[in-house]
Amino acid sequence: MKKILIKTFSLLFLGMFLFTQAQFRNRDRQDRRQEQDSYQYSYGFYLNLNQFDYKLVLDPKYGMEDKVNLVQTKPTYSFGAGLIGRMRLNDNFDLRIEPGLQFVERELTFNTQSNDQVRRVKSTYVDIPIMLEIHADRWYNSRPYAAAGLNYMVNLQSNSSATDDNQQGIFRSTTHNFAWSAEAGIQFYFSRFKLTPAFRGTFAFNNEIVADNAGTPPYWTAAISTMQTRAFMFVLKFE
Repeated sequence: MKKILIKTFSLLFLGMFLFTQAQFRNRDRQDRRQEQDSYQYSYGFYLNLNQFDYKLVLDPKYGMEDKVNLVQTKPTYSFGAGLIGRMRLNDNFDLRIEPGLQFVERELTFNTQSNDQVRRVKSTYVDIPIMLEIHADRWYNSRPYAAAGLNYMVNLQSNSSATDDNQQGIFRSTTHNFAWSAEAGIQFYFSRFKLTPAFRGTFAFNNEIVADNAGTPPYWTAAISTMQTRAFMFVLKFE
């Protein structure tokens, strides 16, 4: 799956690059879709390749031994998709809401016993970022921008209400989460649509760990003081 996703987005990026080169090689090029910048509202969709990970702060008693971390996290690549809603504020600022689904799988390795124990944590996030975008003036058919904002993230596979815990092989995390995001990219204008490749980082505010039940040995969640999502994405937007 990882190789297929990387190849797919590589081909998309290559195609976008060739289209862009064709635009800027044309001496008679014209500014395209000028009217789109003046719309009060516009809509679109996006696809993204993501890498989700956890930022861990370990408990010094159960999660560390002689300054060695006994819990390790391993990120994986996956994908997501969503919708775009844009509201124009003025010539240089837009307000965006981009609700989407992010499909995620991460690995946590607990070396808190005599042998390594691995938990594969699957998550499906309903990610709702609201971002303020600032962009420069257009240069022919391109325009760079940067954006930042806040995310509300609902983990549909959190297991937060499960009665079982790690003793039965169930890893639990919080359902409702909050984060901030920062993004930068370049908007390219074509005759029929606007294509935007961008890079985004998302970083959770809240602690996502749900403690194991009383009586469960302290091999698992007791070893983790704080667990927060962090994600990096390559995004392709179509408007």
